[in-house]
Amino acid sequence: MNTLITNALVIPMTKEGYTIQGNIGINGKEIVFVGQTPASFHPDRVIDANGSIVMPALVNAHTHLAMELMRNYKDTEPNLMAWLSQIWPIEAKLNDEDILWASRLGVCELIQSGCTLFNDMYFNEHMTARAANEGGIRASIGLTLFGDIDDTRKRLAEKPKNCAPEVEKSNGRIKLAVAPHAIYTCTEVTYRYAHDWAKEHAAVLHTHLSETKGEVDDCVKAHGQTPLDYLDGMGYFDDTKHLLAHCVHLTDSEISRLSQFDAAVATNPTSNCKLASGVAPLGKLGKAGVKLCIGTDGSSSNNNQNLFEEMHVASLVSTVSTMDITSLPPYRVLEMATKNGADALGFPQIGTIQPGKEADLIIVDIHKPHLTPLNDPFSALVYAAQASDVDTVFCQGEMVMEHRHILGLDLEETMRKTNERWEDIKRR
Repeated sequence: MNTLITNALVIPMTKEGYTIQGNIGINGKEIVFVGQTPASFHPDRVIDANGSIVMPALVNAHTHLAMELMRNYKDTEPNLMAWLSQIWPIEAKLNDEDILWASRLGVCELIQSGCTLFNDMYFNEHMTARAANEGGIRASIGLTLFGDIDDTRKRLAEKPKNCAPEVEKSNGRIKLAVAPHAIYTCTEVTYRYAHDWAKEHAAVLHTHLSETKGEVDDCVKAHGQTPLDYLDGMGYFDDTKHLLAHCVHLTDSEISRLSQFDAAVATNPTSNCKLASGVAPLGKLGKAGVKLCIGTDGSSSNNNQNLFEEMHVASLVSTVSTMDITSLPPYRVLEMATKNGADALGFPQIGTIQPGKEADLIIVDIHKPHLTPLNDPFSALVYAAQASDVDTVFCQGEMVMEHRHILGLDLEETMRKTNERWEDIKRR
């Protein structure tokens, strides 16, 4: 199908400050032109985007999608480890159906906030992959690891087979990553095994790193090294691609070394604020050349999957922590939420609006009081726009939300079933 989007203010995310007033042509899943419509292009469908911004769809670079179940639950624990002590007993009760319905809800929430690619780390991964396929969006599904080498071998023998049917039917929208949870839940041998598996399968390695000061202090006490040094010393960063979640507590020397790895940092500012973990040194990381992207974390520690809100918070906490208004300007924040996240997760075919790229894009309604006057569209998207301003969402050239209506999933049923699953979990 040929789709023509007309009269749009296009933010292609190819150059700072660059916008185009014009049209976008989509043939199947591919963007074929941006700007003037060639006479040879004959659309089957025309969408008038007058009064709207069209931009690349957003990328949630770190989340635990099925934690939708624990939204607004145990919100007053004093720190990360105290909070986890309340969450882990709930997680021990979860089954496939729980994960499936919660993941469906998460997919709906992501779509409504303009996101078509998420990077997940959780249990029963094949259920989250299924939900992504049903919603028609992309996912980097982390094969999540805990514990020692025996558990790890078993998980990496079973999990890829469980996910294979969903990967095969996704038309390239779903990829598998390897996700050792953290240095305080996985042994060194597990990390080494995960590294070797990722290298063999050309998969991204996804882990939490230096999220809290307590994690860093405990690692120094146990190993005589910081978490980054500990992983580097075992060869974890050799010849592999990495997504490191949080990275709140890094030294200047660690930041310098991190810039030499094929690694991106996914910051999660709302979660870090809520759990009193601290503020990641985004200004220093950016200046050192470390690729930055952004995630929401799970909805139990955020408490939503709203990347527009996350972009806003990221910019504010970077400014106030550095006392430098230029430390993370709006265009850089939008880069984090679009092309940086796509590249970090191994999806270079999206993240910008250019001919030859796949059509993952969103139409943002700017005919709103809080976006009037627009003035600078980049500032407007980071500081003023709301997830509810996202009107229509395309993934791989297919419309997955039209005028706020999700097309692949029944939102009302999904909310009802998720509530039913949560009530049942509490009775178990």
